[in-house]
Amino acid sequence: MPKPLCLGQASPYTSAMAETILNLRGLKCPLPALKARKALTKLSPGDALVLECTDPLSAIDIPNLVRETGDVLEESAQQKKPKLFVFRIRKV
Repeated sequence: MPKPLCLGQASPYTSAMAETILNLRGLKCPLPALKARKALTKLSPGDALVLECTDPLSAIDIPNLVRETGDVLEESAQQKKPKLFVFRIRKV
């Protein structure tokens, strides 16, 4: 019988995938997209990258970046106060 898992412990029955949060607040175009591209190159397939941006142009640049790289944009959200754009990208 398998031992019970502790909180935060990966299950032996699922593959462990990393999630990286990248704080890009305050950066202006094209820096959020450039830093996101660099971060994506360091990820393994299946890993997730969460971007937090304040630049309104990131709402255009990040989906275009994901289209270029072939990765998957799992989530795109906009928060009104404070103005924040959040993107969740899954590395393919």
